[in-house]
Amino acid sequence: MADHAVSDHPAVQSQLDRLWSLSPGADILGLERITTLLERLGNPHRDLPPVFHVAGTNGKGSTCAFLRAAMEADGKTVHVFTSPHLVRFNERIRVAGQLISDDALARYLERVLDIAEGVNASFFEVTTAAAFLAFAEHPADACIVEVGLGGRLDATNVIANPVVCGIAQLGIDHQAFLGDTLPAIAAEKAGIAKQGAALVTQRYAETLFPVMMDAVARARTSWVGQGDGWDAAAYRDRLHYRDEQGRLDTPLPRLAGAHQVQNAALAFAMLRHQNAVPLSEAALKAAPLWAHWPARLQRLDHGPLLAPLPDAATAWLDGGHNAGAGEAISAFFTGERLEGQKLQLVIGMLANKDVDAFLSPFAGRIAHIHALPVPGHEHHGAERFAAIAARWGIGCTAHEEPTAAIRAIAAADHSAPKLLIGGSLYLAGEILRLNDQLPD
Repeated sequence: MADHAVSDHPAVQSQLDRLWSLSPGADILGLERITTLLERLGNPHRDLPPVFHVAGTNGKGSTCAFLRAAMEADGKTVHVFTSPHLVRFNERIRVAGQLISDDALARYLERVLDIAEGVNASFFEVTTAAAFLAFAEHPADACIVEVGLGGRLDATNVIANPVVCGIAQLGIDHQAFLGDTLPAIAAEKAGIAKQGAALVTQRYAETLFPVMMDAVARARTSWVGQGDGWDAAAYRDRLHYRDEQGRLDTPLPRLAGAHQVQNAALAFAMLRHQNAVPLSEAALKAAPLWAHWPARLQRLDHGPLLAPLPDAATAWLDGGHNAGAGEAISAFFTGERLEGQKLQLVIGMLANKDVDAFLSPFAGRIAHIHALPVPGHEHHGAERFAAIAARWGIGCTAHEEPTAAIRAIAAADHSAPKLLIGGSLYLAGEILRLNDQLPD
C-alpha cells in the first residue's frame, strides 16, 4: 500500500496518482533503487546539512522530536524526514522548520517521478528522494532523518556521512522483513552505523552486545550504549542525565509516558556525542518541554469527533501497535490516572500486527473493546478482538467507523468515560482528521 496517501491539493494528488501507477508502493528493502534515483537527481543526499540518523522499533519518531526541539530551542533551522504521515503527506517532510508546502511538495514529487522510469521504485523510495532533494536545495543547520523500516537496507541508509546515529527501543515488529528474533532485528537496525559517527543506543540486553559490537566493528566506529557511555533516569519529577561530559538536569518531557524520558535522554546522548552542531545547555533543558509528537499518548481535544461525549470525558490517542508499545502505553494508565475506572478501548490494527502481544499488558484495565477497521489497509476483523474480550470477561462491539464507536460510548451509562484510541498510526490519523486536530 502507498500508505493510503491522498491530498486535497490537485497538484499533489496528481503526483500521488502518478506514483501509484508507476509502482505498487510495496515495502521493498534494498539500496539499489534509491541509489539510482538519487544519481539521476545529481546525488542531493551528498549535499545535506549535518545528518542525525535515527532507527528503532519504538521511540525513533519521539527521539527525532526531541532532537528537533533542542536544536530549535538554540535557534537552529532543521530539516526533518519522518514517516508515516498521520493526516497529510506533507508531515513527512519538514523544510527548515516548516512542513513542506503543497506547491513545493508537488514540484519535488514531480521531479523525482519524471526521472524514475524503469527503476520500479517504491512509494517510500520516491518520497525519500523527494525529501533529500528538497533538503539539499534549502539551507539549514541540521537534518534529522528517521529510518523507515529496519536500517541496513532502508532507503535512508544511503546517507554515507551522518554526524551521529541513534537507535531507540528494540522489539519484535515487521518480522517479514527484519526477522523474528531480537538479535536479527538488532542487526538490521545497527546497519545504519557509519565510520566517523558514534552509534548511540538505549539500554539493551547483554544478548545483543555481540550484535552491536559486530556492527560498529564493521563500520569502524564506536558504540555508546546506555549504561556504559551515558545513562538517565527520572527522579523527583526531573530528568537526570549523565555522561563523560558531566551531568544534565532537565524538566520531565511534556510528551506523556515514562518511556519518553528514555527517548529524550537518547536525543541528549546523540547531541552530546557529535561536534557538528554545538548546542547550549539551556537548549537541552528546554527540549523536553518544547517537543511535540502527535498520536503518541496524545490527549485529544473535545473536538467534533468527541463532541457526543460529556465534557468530563478524557481520551488519549496512540498509534503504537507492538508488544513494546503495549507495555509502554499500559504503564501510563496507572490506577491513579484512571481514578478507579477502566478504559473504553477503541482499536483497529493492521493484519500483520500481533494483537495478543500488543493487548496483553492491558488485561484488567479495559472495560469494553470497540473494534474498528483500518480504512485502506488489510486489518484484523472484529472477531479477533472479540476473542480477547471473551477471555477477559468483557464485551466487544464492532463499529464501521470511529464516529459510531464514540456515539456508542456516549450512549452507555458513563458519567465521565476514559478512552484509549489506538492500535494503528493510520487509524490515529483518521481520528485526528475527524476531531479537527491536524498535525502542524
